[in-house]
Amino acid sequence: MGVNKEPQESSVALLGKILISGKIVCETGLRIGGPKEALEIGGLENIIVRDSVTNFPYIPGSSLKGKMRSLLEKAQGKPLTDKENEIHVCKNSNDYMKCEVCRIFGVPASDEIKDQVTLTRLYVRDASLSEESEKRLRDLDTESPYAEVKWENVISRITSRANPRQVERIPAGTEFNFEIVYNIFDENDLEFLRYVFKAMKLVEDDYLGGYGSRGYGKVKFKGIRVILNDIVKVYEKGELGEELRKEKNVDDLLKDGKLIEEIKEKLNKSKA
Repeated sequence: MGVNKEPQESSVALLGKILISGKIVCETGLRIGGPKEALEIGGLENIIVRDSVTNFPYIPGSSLKGKMRSLLEKAQGKPLTDKENEIHVCKNSNDYMKCEVCRIFGVPASDEIKDQVTLTRLYVRDASLSEESEKRLRDLDTESPYAEVKWENVISRITSRANPRQVERIPAGTEFNFEIVYNIFDENDLEFLRYVFKAMKLVEDDYLGGYGSRGYGKVKFKGIRVILNDIVKVYEKGELGEELRKEKNVDDLLKDGKLIEEIKEKLNKSKA
């Protein structure tokens, strides 16, 4: 695994996967909107997204991943070069492989960037309710199942007329199980892992979902585990992944100067 050699699309080989898991804790009410077609006559206008089978609220992986990407783009000063998707996309392979955003999150398929390795390093799973929060919300005495209903009031600055509305949201204190998978196609990918932790920290200090400027969506990642699934040990020999860190928060991982070198050593030993 040469440190200075970037992979080409025809020669990319998966070296392993890093599994980052733990809990997402809602420190304030969380609102991620559901489909409008789910509205019922006389029902709430602002419903949350729910699992179609269990009716439990969940955090879509696309919502968390999109927020992480958006905040990292801003933090790294990346311009929105793809106007259609409103994201940053590098236009050539040299820029792509050096870009924290494109390399981690990937880019949409395009005729302009056929020469690039457009593999997405980061997968973000849907985050499901923890068992404890499921029990808590089941016993919640509210107008809405597994959620609370908050009244919002918009007052016209011209007529002073009030326009009250009901907003459904997940109560503060609710916890979700999250899992993020970071694919390693080249040793250089490990140098970008810290930007995944940076994006998670940015989410903590911003908001997830909607109505963030009104106090909604403050979340915290806690009890984080980092597991290395080596391509040889786990996917060829059937061994268990190696837990490298446990019961950490994002700040711990950002300050951890040994994690990346530790992963490199383990991958090199496995390949030898």
